[in-house]
Amino acid sequence: MADPDEFEHFSPSPRFVKTNQDLCSMITVRERPVTHWLPITKKEVEMRGWDEVDVVLVSGDAYVDHPSFGAAVIGRIIESEGFKVAIIPQPNWQDDLRDFKKFGRPKYFFGVTAGCMDSMVNHYTANKRKRSDDSYTPGGVSGFRPDYATTVYTKILKELYPDVPVLIGGIEASLRRVTHYDYWADKLFPSILVDSGADMLVYGMGEQPLREILKLVQKGVPLDSIKDVNQISFLEDTTGEVNSYKGWNTVELSSHEDCLKDKLKYAANFKLVEVESNKWQANRLTQKVGNKTLVINPPFVTMDEQEMDKSFDLPYTRMPHPKYKKRGTIPAYEMIKFSVNMHRGCFGGCSFCTISAHQGKFIASRSEESIMKEVDELVKHPEFKGYLSDLGGPSANMYRMKGKDEGICARCQAPSCIHPVICSNLDTSHKPLTSIYQKVDAHPDVKKAFVGSGIRYDLLVDNFNKNNQDGNHDEYMEQLVTRHVSGRLKVAPEHTADNTLKVMRKPSFKYFKRFKEKYDAIQDKHGLKQPLIPYFISSHPGCEEADMANLAAETKDMGFKLEQVQDFTPTPMTVATVIYYSGVHPYTMQPVKTVKTREEKQNQNKYFFWWKNEMKGWIKSRLNKLGRPDLAKQLLEQPVKTEGKKFSKGKPSKYKKTKINNSSNEGAHTGKKKFKKKKGWA
Repeated sequence: MADPDEFEHFSPSPRFVKTNQDLCSMITVRERPVTHWLPITKKEVEMRGWDEVDVVLVSGDAYVDHPSFGAAVIGRIIESEGFKVAIIPQPNWQDDLRDFKKFGRPKYFFGVTAGCMDSMVNHYTANKRKRSDDSYTPGGVSGFRPDYATTVYTKILKELYPDVPVLIGGIEASLRRVTHYDYWADKLFPSILVDSGADMLVYGMGEQPLREILKLVQKGVPLDSIKDVNQISFLEDTTGEVNSYKGWNTVELSSHEDCLKDKLKYAANFKLVEVESNKWQANRLTQKVGNKTLVINPPFVTMDEQEMDKSFDLPYTRMPHPKYKKRGTIPAYEMIKFSVNMHRGCFGGCSFCTISAHQGKFIASRSEESIMKEVDELVKHPEFKGYLSDLGGPSANMYRMKGKDEGICARCQAPSCIHPVICSNLDTSHKPLTSIYQKVDAHPDVKKAFVGSGIRYDLLVDNFNKNNQDGNHDEYMEQLVTRHVSGRLKVAPEHTADNTLKVMRKPSFKYFKRFKEKYDAIQDKHGLKQPLIPYFISSHPGCEEADMANLAAETKDMGFKLEQVQDFTPTPMTVATVIYYSGVHPYTMQPVKTVKTREEKQNQNKYFFWWKNEMKGWIKSRLNKLGRPDLAKQLLEQPVKTEGKKFSKGKPSKYKKTKINNSSNEGAHTGKKKFKKKKGWA
């Protein structure tokens, strides 16, 4: 590891220094003192003159001091509240555990997260093949975090420091806070609190509950005595009635043991969890697990602009820690280095997506001032060449969208604001977003600002979204298509079959066609050639093989050759995962057909490769067997339209896409990547 003193005493190059005030934003990672980052080594703690650390964070990701990385956000919040905080990024869990011991016993508690992704999604493909890379590790190298990282880290800390409380959070903990199906073990797991032994869980975006927790522990309240903070979960050593706090009403879920016996009770539980997670005035949830009771307190109300700005305006370096400079770039950081995240949350409620389960259904937006302030900081970066890679969010075009009458929103229990139809109370004006695009576009140091995140195209189709009386949708699209598309635009129709789209909570494919017509008209008007990049999912609950063949045929007729598709991966806390495991839709309790075997999944995928000679014989034979010779003729005999664009790349922002290979090269990476046990560990 590089000596921190190397960075502390390195003199900044004069060519980057304008004034003392500008120094921090004008110097490179090699030129900044290491004390600009939160400490990740014992020596960095000593450089600050600390005798002890108040809170130690353990993360499955490398430490990138940027508001897009959870450990950095949590660390900076703890720091802003006056606490001494240190981070242990990607500790070695396979040696003598020295990484876990390097800061000793924290004064208040350990905080643990698996990182920005569930560790199992990070590690495995939809076919349960080991991934060969990790975007949150220097050099993109795999193997620097364990499976079920939150549980592994917590158990180690409890063994080393049994009397020190452990607080868990992040997406892995959040989505596993209650009885959940684990695709990789193919069984139901109890709340992650049970297996990990953690004292408390913070679910969702953690800023609000964390600030409350910090105030209490600073007053001397033990972490395991805190019971009345919103958006936390914990285990009570009782199977009886749990004390009530703040006048919360309680909804009791079916016990974990009952869920193990009856899949329908597990499915019914999910509906209750999703409903309460999306309410403004939610109830407390309880669930019996063995001889204990799981308690899940209601969430906080969505953060307002002031709270969002406060989180994004903390003193991030917006760079990886200098320790990683010799280990290679961190792919996830490189992707967002010159991007601006303008909002959180998603009211789409897609059945396969975990965004609303973690970030919430309601949109939390930053102020225009905060966004422009970040742009001003980004353009000062010595590596900035004039191009912003993304002005976006989970869905790029939901900025500042909310209910016209928020009193109606306060009573609403719907999991989606735009399915099956767009709520009449939803303000879908794109004017605030168009205004920001125009202001960034006019910035003297910005050559181009692109929208790299996927957009919700259905919000821009007048036939589906009728709230366009002032033409704001058309104005936005004109601005977007002519000024902010980097060669191609990503959208996610996900499927073409109405029966499957209904299960997905997505609109009919006809609206994608109408969006494409609108998009192409603007391109033709301005002489542009920027293809749409639509994404699709195979093997989703409700999708049959003939549906996939029809998808291939319909997209062929539109001029597309599909080379990349996401195979459905069951992840905790989604409707689609509940259907996959239980066989029923949790809202109707009616059966939904789902393919599960590897052969069934491969069969659905093969239709995407109708244009490959080696697939043509199989497709013809298979469709004849299914009684669909018409689809075989459409796929194999009818000429290909030439006006469409071929697409094969692009990573959506909503969820991780998995490239599905045909049978000739599937499973190229089947084993765990080897690496030296000590080298490179933080």
